[in-house]
Amino acid sequence: MTVLRRIGTAAFAPVLAVVVALVISSLVMAALQVNPLQVFEVMLDFGDSPAQQVTALVVIVNRAIPLFLAGLAVAVAFRMGLFNIGVEGQYRLATIVAAAVGAAVALPGPLHILLIVAVAVVVGALWAAIVAVLKVTRGVSEVISSIMLNFIALGLASYLLTGPFRGSEEGASIISTAEIPESGQLGGLNAIFGAIGLANPPRQLYGFLPIAIVVGVLIAVLLNRTRFGYDLKVSGLSPSAASASGVDARGMVIKTMLLSGAVAGLIGLPDLLGSTHSYTTDFTAGLGFLGIAVALLGRNRPLGIAFAALLFGFLDRSLVPLQIADFPASVVTIIQGTIVLAVVVANEIARRIARRSAERGTAQAAPVAGDGGTGEARTATGPAGPAGGDTDERQGARA
Repeated sequence: MTVLRRIGTAAFAPVLAVVVALVISSLVMAALQVNPLQVFEVMLDFGDSPAQQVTALVVIVNRAIPLFLAGLAVAVAFRMGLFNIGVEGQYRLATIVAAAVGAAVALPGPLHILLIVAVAVVVGALWAAIVAVLKVTRGVSEVISSIMLNFIALGLASYLLTGPFRGSEEGASIISTAEIPESGQLGGLNAIFGAIGLANPPRQLYGFLPIAIVVGVLIAVLLNRTRFGYDLKVSGLSPSAASASGVDARGMVIKTMLLSGAVAGLIGLPDLLGSTHSYTTDFTAGLGFLGIAVALLGRNRPLGIAFAALLFGFLDRSLVPLQIADFPASVVTIIQGTIVLAVVVANEIARRIARRSAERGTAQAAPVAGDGGTGEARTATGPAGPAGGDTDERQGARA
């Protein structure tokens, strides 16, 4: 299979899902007496001046960074057949603890940031470990336990914010933790725009972008180029077969959830280190649930997740222009919802097409060369069909 064909096969389901979602969304908007062409025109309008256009791109990328991390966290669990729906609670709890620790210490810049990242990773992993332990010891579905732990995490974060971790004064309209010192803040990357001759926007491009890229590359290598990634996929396909081949399927559940939770702990850090510098009552919410849609659209592959995150970042950025143009902001929610529904259907269609293509290729397999003595061709089932002379070899291979 050529490279272009592989790319086309991988991109078929996501592209089909987006197209179907746009068609359905257009029909819904038309039913609501909203002109879909005007809506799409507003969404694609990045402004007239170069500064406005670059600012729009920065907003999209900044929004895509945490969504990319959320998609990675969900995808790690998906690759083993686990549904970590608790990413929302994991990143919210990890972020508030990291914010409190970051505000309580004073360290040199790199060490301070490293400490905040480490705390977030550990808290996210430990909270996800509860789900894994319940599954392997008591057989509790990770879907049920992670949903329940979401509510517990949000309630615990609310208690910590209004109690031990509170840094804002009494009577403040927005309750927050203490602000992280400058040594723990991650500077922006706007110098890049000046270096390539673009206008310097007023909004800073998050400095967490390189870290997110490194995390994506590491996850891709870990899942696709290591024994751990192979064991993870085998355990997801068949735990019994994995155990028979020497893989500890129960241990893989724990390792996978730890890794998923660790990545989930990073989701809130781009906003925390790049803009807010404290955890507040209006801190960005819902990223964990959007991460599920991003992972599905990206087909659980880091590169696909990156493009899906940019798409959802573009949709989120469109909220303000739509409101300014007096269009309902629910249009974006409709598009996001239809994408989720369409991608599930599109993935199933792509799976069936790939299976039929594989079956057709097997049925039309070319004969292999004979032993050179008689020049007789041997088919995949032997020289004379199923009763051919390689039957014993095939049986031995199956054994």
